[in-house]
Amino acid sequence: MTKPNRRTVMKYAAFFRNLNLGRPNCPNRAQLEAAFISAGADTATSFLTNGTVVFVAGSNARAAKILSLARQTLQAECGLTEPAYIRSVDYLAELVALDPFAVVDREQVYECCVSFLHADSSITPASLPLESKRRDLEIFRCTSSEALSVSKKIGNSPGSPNAFLEKLLGLPATTRSWNTVLRLVRKHG
Repeated sequence: MTKPNRRTVMKYAAFFRNLNLGRPNCPNRAQLEAAFISAGADTATSFLTNGTVVFVAGSNARAAKILSLARQTLQAECGLTEPAYIRSVDYLAELVALDPFAVVDREQVYECCVSFLHADSSITPASLPLESKRRDLEIFRCTSSEALSVSKKIGNSPGSPNAFLEKLLGLPATTRSWNTVLRLVRKHG
């Protein structure tokens, strides 16, 4: 008796830069999800309104292809030209398990954040921590593809990890609250 051919299924999260559902040059929820389905994702679910999509694909290469095709569709339909970065939900769960913000006194910061970096970005651990001139942002840890930071509110606005990193690296990035990643892993992990 032969075993049925089971297709490998993995969940991925796509994190778009500057995408807020329904704003100019941005899709609505239905358009965002449909772009991933038409690109070949088995399922696609928008997570929150900040340009995060969880989708199912059979491999890392297939997930990258789906993202590329979905971005082409979104550009044609909405004018969206922003980059997006994908991570497997399993990888995100491993990052969460490291508990990188355990050392942070949450009462002393405005927000704990993770920034998803362009593939050509490079921050050496020896250069950490990095701090903004206003001292409202500190990048305290990096992986090969993410920067972990804390922002503080000085005056009316908190430090912006995305603006700081894009200026420092000269490449696009996208940032999410650490709580967004925790919630995503809880729901989809």
